[in-house]
Amino acid sequence: QAQLIESGGGLVQAGGSLRLSCKASGVPFSLYGMGWFRQAPGKEREFVAAINWSGASTIYADSVKGRFTIARDNAKNTLSLQMNSLKPEDTAVYFCAAGGGIQDQTVYNYWGQGTQVTVSS
Repeated sequence: QAQLIESGGGLVQAGGSLRLSCKASGVPFSLYGMGWFRQAPGKEREFVAAINWSGASTIYADSVKGRFTIARDNAKNTLSLQMNSLKPEDTAVYFCAAGGGIQDQTVYNYWGQGTQVTVSS
């Protein structure tokens, strides 16, 4: 069965950096667009970043553009999210998803369990 496993979350101070990883199994990884989404307490899940099947095209939410970088390694079936200049408002559970490569979360077929990112002020 398809699995997406996120890792790398944790507690970091504002202005710091964190790198999230997503390991995929049971899915033809290189055929899927991938995305990162996040959900803060009391809020709806929101789009963070997406990458197409080859990694040649990326898109970012305005709130993270210039600070976050999404990347993929198709040989290793992994997706990453490098997060720099973190802000307290980045605090959320971050989810890896496979299937779309665009902002619309309804096109993603597979979702990871999430990893908690907490940014202190």
